[in-house]
Parts: sequence; C-alpha cells; structure tokens
Amino acid sequence: MNRKTAFAPALMALGAALPLQAVAAWPEKPVQMVVPFGPGGANDLMARVAATGLSKRLGQPVIIENKPGAGAIVGAEYVAKSKPDGYTFLIGAAGVVTNSMLRAKMPYADSDLVPVGMIAVAPSVIVVNSDFPASNLKELIAQAKSRGKEGLTFATAGSGSTPHFVEEMLKEATAIPFVLVPFKSGQEGVNSVIGHNVDVTSEASIVVLPQVKAGRLKALATTYHKRISAYDQLPTAAEQGFPGVSIGHWAGVFAPKGTPQEVIDRMSRELQEVMKSKEAVDQLVPSGIEPAPGTTADFTAFLNKERTRLGALAKKANMKSE
Repeated sequence: MNRKTAFAPALMALGAALPLQAVAAWPEKPVQMVVPFGPGGANDLMARVAATGLSKRLGQPVIIENKPGAGAIVGAEYVAKSKPDGYTFLIGAAGVVTNSMLRAKMPYADSDLVPVGMIAVAPSVIVVNSDFPASNLKELIAQAKSRGKEGLTFATAGSGSTPHFVEEMLKEATAIPFVLVPFKSGQEGVNSVIGHNVDVTSEASIVVLPQVKAGRLKALATTYHKRISAYDQLPTAAEQGFPGVSIGHWAGVFAPKGTPQEVIDRMSRELQEVMKSKEAVDQLVPSGIEPAPGTTADFTAFLNKERTRLGALAKKANMKSE
C-alpha cells in the first residue's frame, strides 16, 4: 500500500468531520434576519424583540435587515436564494403561505424556505368607526342586512391580505357579501374607517387598539383563538358564534432549504426560550401582541393547516394577486 492510499481513509474522515465541527461552533459571526416589510410594523417589532433575545443567547449579534416589496416576496426570495449556512433567516408572515396561492408565477418555491419556529401573533381585530351603530358581530350583520343590496363596505390591504381573508370568512359564515375597498396598506384601510369613508375593516391589534382606546374606533371582535391579553374585554369571533372567523398576523422564522438541521434545531430551541422570557412578554403583550413559542414541528403543523384552509378559501373567492 503506498502512502497516498494509506492516508486516504484518514483524509476522508477529516473531511466528513469538518462540517460537524463548523455546525458545533455556530454561530461564529453575526446572524442576519430579513424582515420583508418596512420598519415600524407588527412584523418588524416582533422580529426585533426576538433578535434582541437571540443575540444574548447565541453570543453573536442578530441583525435585522428590512427588505420590503411585492407583498413580502422581495425579502422572502432573498432568503430563499441565500447560502444555507445558518447566517441568513427570514421573519416570515402569512405571505409565505398565501403568495403562491395568489400568483401564477413565483421566483422561488414554497419548499425553498424551511420552518424554524413561531415568534408571536398580533391578533386581528374587526373594527368600525366609534359612532357606527353596532357593538358586536351579530349587530354588524344586522346592519349589513338592513342596507339591502347596498351592503357594508370593507377595507382590505389588497387581494389575499389578512383583512381580505377576514371578510371572506365573515361572508362564508353569514352569507352576507361586503363591498371590498382595497388599499395599499392596512393602516390606510384603518384610516378610511376612522374617516367614515369605509364601514368596517380588520387589522392587527398593535395597529387598531391605540385607536380603540382613544375612542376613534370601536372593536367588535378579535379573530384570534383567545382574548387579547392587553384588551381582554373584547370577545373572540368564536365566542360570538363565528368559529370559522379565525386568523392572526403572525411572524415566524424560516431558513433557506439546505441549512444544517443542527443549526435549525439550535435556533428553534433558543427562539422558544426567548419568546417564553419575561423580557419578550413585557415588550410585546402591552402592545396587543401574543408571544407564541413552540417547536419546529408545531410551526410546521400550523403552516400546513393554514395552507389547506386558506387555500380553499382563496380558491373559492378567486383571490388573485393585484
């Protein structure tokens, strides 16, 4: 046996061990988390709370980079096509599930983004102007019926947005159609209700609760599965007899396909601990946001369920990207 042949097994063993050693040392440099929305929104806030806690637990800076555009596709595509080395993650929202339902062409496949874990949920709240003659969902439906063919107008943040899904859920539960009024953003839709230009909308708790508390809006229901901790006098849609009206503005962490499983597992464990911490709870709950720690398996099951039920609703409503 020559020396080259004799050393071959040892070299192969060393080569196989190197990736494991690299994973064991992860992270060795700052970690980037991409938010596919502009700064200041619910997704951005949840991301920054998670990043602060993760930085402490991982021993490396976790840096937030905002890459908004095309209904969150710009940021998601950037992460989907990034090197899967454990240093680039996406703070995804509902668009990760729904964009491929609404668009004929996508620049990446759903499978290019791997679930890591949920961060938190900003429950959606159905609101009307403070002087609107309804204080709950049944009274809202009665008002819609009293208007006849004219019906009620419903502000959305465009086709396939969370407010649009809320409207379709209400329509399916009551057989009452609304006149959809699309805006470029949820905030614009909320402003239209405050200004008496549109009758009703549904938006994230962090956006509408300050307006409710200031007396500019009236909250009729939350579409979350439980009452909002920061505003527990507001009943859920399910409590009012509409269990199918259920959705929230969630944020979760995704990694590019091919990211080492050991990295995903570590990130998931640390994320769960961060979102259980008093620091995270104290920062999020007063704003109407509910921390939602869970395993990667929990997050994957949630995403699969959302794809099934929202996909059926999008198809029935013929939702298309604008």
